[in-house]
Amino acid sequence: MSVDSEVRRWLRQRGAETIPHPGGTLYAHLCRVHDRLADLGCAVDAQLAGLAHAVYGTDGFDVTLLDRADRAALRNLIGDDAEALVYLYGACDRRRTWRQLAETGVVVDRFTNQTWHLESDQRQPFVDLSIVNELDVVEQDPATADRYGDYFRSLFAAWAPIASPQVSGEARRLLGAARPQSG
Repeated sequence: MSVDSEVRRWLRQRGAETIPHPGGTLYAHLCRVHDRLADLGCAVDAQLAGLAHAVYGTDGFDVTLLDRADRAALRNLIGDDAEALVYLYGACDRRRTWRQLAETGVVVDRFTNQTWHLESDQRQPFVDLSIVNELDVVEQDPATADRYGDYFRSLFAAWAPIASPQVSGEARRLLGAARPQSG
């Protein structure tokens, strides 16, 4: 059995198919994020992180499938690097991180209030996962696109230098180009 299949089985066992989420269930969302990351040619660790990205809850979705104290269980399933990305994604305090991320590489941990200084090779998978997650939500919930489309267009344009070209292109394809700021 592949790691991907094992993770999907594990998510179902933890109830992800019963948790509502835009576009159906949390399980369906996690699978779509994984599949899009794969389709866009992202690394296997990013794909596996995409499949499990909400396991510890997120700043935008406060449901947990696994307590952070039990991180070893997920590490054993998906590997150290993918689990570290899942933790980082779940821990990210979006309000204090997202706008400055491309310039600073700093992620504020909402669980511990610590700051993480991402190396350049850590930024792309984190940003790619973040973008692909939001693209899925926007596609599944048009009200989110109406409400946050301008914000995401601007944010994703700022992240373009640290995102993979294919993920940035997907964001532009789905959301359009960022509108110039008037000032």
